[in-house]
Amino acid sequence: MIEIRGLKKKYQDNQVLDGIDLDINKGDVIGIIGPSGTGKSTLLRCINYLEHPEEGTIVFKGDEDIMVSFPLKGKDKKNIIKIRKKTGMVFQNFNLFEHKTALKNVISGLRIVKHIKKDEALEIALNELENVGLKDHKDHYPKHLSGGQKQRIAIARTLAMRPDIILLDEPTSALDPELIGEVLDIIKKVKNQGYTMILVSHEMDFIRKVSNRVIFLDKGKIIEDGTPEEVFENPKNERTKKFFEKMHVLRNPEYVI
Repeated sequence: MIEIRGLKKKYQDNQVLDGIDLDINKGDVIGIIGPSGTGKSTLLRCINYLEHPEEGTIVFKGDEDIMVSFPLKGKDKKNIIKIRKKTGMVFQNFNLFEHKTALKNVISGLRIVKHIKKDEALEIALNELENVGLKDHKDHYPKHLSGGQKQRIAIARTLAMRPDIILLDEPTSALDPELIGEVLDIIKKVKNQGYTMILVSHEMDFIRKVSNRVIFLDKGKIIEDGTPEEVFENPKNERTKKFFEKMHVLRNPEYVI
């Protein structure tokens, strides 16, 4: 479905992505884990060109293969628009329009990007709000919603666009602990509907349960790629082993203050 080859991204002297090669198959739910600052969110944002890679290629395979090479040249710029129409992004901080109701937040992309007729867009939006359990909040503005509700509206907005792949960038990081579960439940529901997803998260237990593949990134490179059982229980790389050892210590501290 998607082939990524030689993807590189640098911020000044910091090589955040250092030659990423990755194949994403239809129906994959890929969990990306690793230490902070190692390029997890940057990888997601490079796929739909919210961040601009310096090198590499991305190919969306389907009825029409869509390829972009970096840096962009000529036709690549038109293909970026095509790729963006195939991807849906769920951000850490929701990115809702504060002056629009939940319903209008979901409808906006359908009308502006897909040019869907008003009645059809309304039906799709209401169905997706019901899908995330918030149809009765359709007339609420973001300021009247909890963080968990805002993120569920953001997920409904993404689903309404019928993307080929959903990119979820730390979707629970801005939430209070008691609200995390409701968003994770919705993501699990979306996964069961057959969507292809890439999920960046520090919720290790959830990554383990919801993913069919887990990727460990370190210093801009993929150093593990396997099933959750392979990566969590039998990691091959020493860096991965040390990461999980540290996570275990954090969950079971010797001292509690």
